Amino acid sequence: MRARTLIALAAGLPLLVAGCGGSSNSKLSSNGTDNSKVLVVLADDLKLQTVDNIVPVIRTKVASDAAKQALEKVSAALSVDALIGLNKSVDIDRHTSEAAASSFVKDKGLDSGVSGGSGKLVVGGANFSESQTLAYVYADALKAAGFSTEVKTVESREVYEPALERGDLDVFPEYVGTLTEFLNTKANGANAKPKASNDLDATLTALKALAGPRGLTVYAPAAADDKNAFAVTKKFAQDNKLTKISDLKNLKDLILGGPAECPKRPFCELGLEKTYGLTFKSFKSLDAGGPLTKAALKDGTINVGLVFSSDGSLGTL
Repeated sequence: MRARTLIALAAGLPLLVAGCGGSSNSKLSSNGTDNSKVLVVLADDLKLQTVDNIVPVIRTKVASDAAKQALEKVSAALSVDALIGLNKSVDIDRHTSEAAASSFVKDKGLDSGVSGGSGKLVVGGANFSESQTLAYVYADALKAAGFSTEVKTVESREVYEPALERGDLDVFPEYVGTLTEFLNTKANGANAKPKASNDLDATLTALKALAGPRGLTVYAPAAADDKNAFAVTKKFAQDNKLTKISDLKNLKDLILGGPAECPKRPFCELGLEKTYGLTFKSFKSLDAGGPLTKAALKDGTINVGLVFSSDGSLGTL
């Protein structure tokens, strides 16, 4: 389970393909892949989810042109597919975060082209693999720019954000929407009106306004994000001509799977019903983007499952 705050979250029935409007012999792809075992994310075309792009955050006291150039060069290279590839390298292929980061930095040319850095920067990473891998990517890029770097793993945002403010950490790979709401409630109370939304520019503006008074500078975010997403098998997508969540509206007898709190969450089942007009035959309580949900999708117990958009096990449509 990711350490970042999940704003949206927190009797198995057989797959009824005929009732869902399509069938084909597309189980195997041209290269022999079993498409009933490949999971793909449907595009959030009506923008249900709050943005959560990866974004570099640095202590203002140690911010510099060299650090900005190095970190924003990482952001420019960090596409959605690149982040999924990094996570696959660690979570599926079992490389270390440090090794995966080193390969990424070299492959993307992040180890050259920036200079002028000096002094030591401590880069923090939360206690899940994606954050740790990104911390090593930042550290390697900063090192190439002339800084001395160290990577430290920290338990949770409640621990590492104050560590950034007081100078125990200097740089952190963060998530735009989640950090915005963390700082918003920290400044304005638990019942503060949300400042994060599905608008990246507006959320980023709100984040910079909240981070500045705390001595934190926010650089340009990456295209890559890690947020709630909804997956189906590739075969189910092909059979029913699905590319986006709104395509599900014409299907019947859909079974949704996810964490127990999903039916009551506005970014999970409630949001799918309200924003997309979807109706589900039933809901199966599983986990938040974990092995139970993925297994249920692959064996046909559910049609649609909540996952995380940067999961390394995801395929492409």
